[in-house]
Amino acid sequence: MKYIVTLNGKSYEVEVEKGQASVVKVAQAPVAEQPVAPAAPAPAAAPVAAQPAPQAANVSGEPIKAPMPGTVLSVKVSPGAFVKRGEVVLILEAMKMENEIFAPRDGTVAQVVTTQGASVNTGDVLLTLN
Repeated sequence: MKYIVTLNGKSYEVEVEKGQASVVKVAQAPVAEQPVAPAAPAPAAAPVAAQPAPQAANVSGEPIKAPMPGTVLSVKVSPGAFVKRGEVVLILEAMKMENEIFAPRDGTVAQVVTTQGASVNTGDVLLTLN
């Protein structure tokens, strides 16, 4: 098969056959000079204050941490709710699988640190138990 390839203003007729390519003909392609308007300087972006991540350190209690990176599909509890050991408190999606996060012991949910749709990394605090 023959192809015409333009590179840096030169046209090349290239023939490709069974994985081998050879240049058949080189021709100077006419390059039309287009006036280019100078680009206007981009406006300076206003500084954005960094949003602090919710802190579980302000609340005493046992943190329940993400065992793997993923996306929070749903939070099954709210602050003040009593949970029993083994109860599902959160659903975390990781590698297209839904993983149930269980309460490690009986207790009261002190704080929910994450939200539905949030991306979390391994070790991020999801919620705390009193």
